[in-house]
Amino acid sequence: MNKGVLSGIGAYVLWGLFPVYWRLLHHVPAVQIIGHRIIWSFIFLIIIVSLKGRWKKFFSSVASKKVFFTFLAASVLLTVNWFVFIWGVNTERIVETSLGYFINPLFSVLLGVVFLRERLRLFQWIPVGLAATGVIYLTAEYGRIPWIAIALAFTFGLYGLVKKTAPLDPLFGLTFETALAFPFAVAYLIFTVANGTGSFPADGVATGILLAGTGVVTSIPLLLFAFSARSIPLSTVGILQYIAPTLQFILGILVYNEKFGGSDLIGFGLVWAALVIFGTERYNTSRKPKHAFSRHRV
Repeated sequence: MNKGVLSGIGAYVLWGLFPVYWRLLHHVPAVQIIGHRIIWSFIFLIIIVSLKGRWKKFFSSVASKKVFFTFLAASVLLTVNWFVFIWGVNTERIVETSLGYFINPLFSVLLGVVFLRERLRLFQWIPVGLAATGVIYLTAEYGRIPWIAIALAFTFGLYGLVKKTAPLDPLFGLTFETALAFPFAVAYLIFTVANGTGSFPADGVATGILLAGTGVVTSIPLLLFAFSARSIPLSTVGILQYIAPTLQFILGILVYNEKFGGSDLIGFGLVWAALVIFGTERYNTSRKPKHAFSRHRV
């Protein structure tokens, strides 16, 4: 097994185990966790860029309005995604967060059609329709829209779209994203400390260490993923991405005893069936000679 595959597996396993870490911080408001996550991620990434001696290249790369506005959008989308995920985990909705990341690949396909003018074959539209049916069914059963799942798929899908056209490499991009959010995170956390609502340092050393650790646990899987994406075929990355929501789903059911009944199984089953059809279709198409589908391929 090559390093690219191992890096990809490592990234998705860590993402899949994220709920365990965030549940250790369930007593800290989600907004404060996001603030610390931004600050400590930025500090960690500063260290990485410094060790690589790439500051000159970094500053020359970000010195344009296009880069600024592109990564401002990416920063906002990533921050919202982090908030929704952490809030979902700490309000005992891990299963619903996993649904969001199961849906995400199919939502990304729709974004490609709408914004990048990509074309889908018939057997790619079928799984998109199945997944939509699954979400509609769960909405009817829950009596509410599964907004956590939809918000996660929406924000991460748009984030991926922005990053697809972004002019920076993954390390510089993530560093710049966190740099743009850094002043706001610092100001907010200073405000919470000043008015006596801040969890750090009031909640003790253990909480402080966990909050500082958010920078490492955030950045490492992103850097592993960046290496993986550059080293192995995109189709392989596509298969590996289901590791994370699968682990989250298992954690929600078996470890945190979240409710999962027959109606949930039907809704999730439609989404899983959609993913099987979509993955099988992509695999079969990738095995054909390029000239056989070059006019229709996304």
